[in-house]
Amino acid sequence: MIIREFKRPDLKRVLEIELSSFNDPYPANVLVDIYNLGAGFLVAQEDNIVVGYIIFWIRFEDEGHIISIAVDQKYHRRKIGSHLVETALEIFKKYNVKNIHLEVRKGNRKARKFYQKLGFVEKNHLIDYYEDGEDAVVMEKLMEEFEDSKALKKSQKTRKKLKDRFTAIN
Repeated sequence: MIIREFKRPDLKRVLEIELSSFNDPYPANVLVDIYNLGAGFLVAQEDNIVVGYIIFWIRFEDEGHIISIAVDQKYHRRKIGSHLVETALEIFKKYNVKNIHLEVRKGNRKARKFYQKLGFVEKNHLIDYYEDGEDAVVMEKLMEEFEDSKALKKSQKTRKKLKDRFTAIN
């Protein structure tokens, strides 16, 4: 699987995934408009087939927003969504974005759990956010936490290596 930038010929496949993934999908013209406005738009491709996508942008100087992410149902449980989010987080990091937000349906426990595994926390609810009246849960990830957790893991590995070396010498 590769993750690459969206290209206009990918639109048909992205739209198929969008339509099969959401009760209130973005229409093709909105996806094109978001892309034309300069949003980050990545696709996951496997065997020359687009199997997922993520759309995101920097709203303010240090705030990112994940607009939409979806993976073809035939390709679920293969970490494709995780790779898409992690790639977007790396791009946010390059631009010194400090926190990332997204909205998810309150009733979509699977998605909420997915984002929590990636370090997002639930911040608040938006009442009647969706067209059908369902509330949204706003989730946030602070990039300092992302950095700190990486640094902590690296530090722990370094300590273990030093301890192992020291023990081997004695």
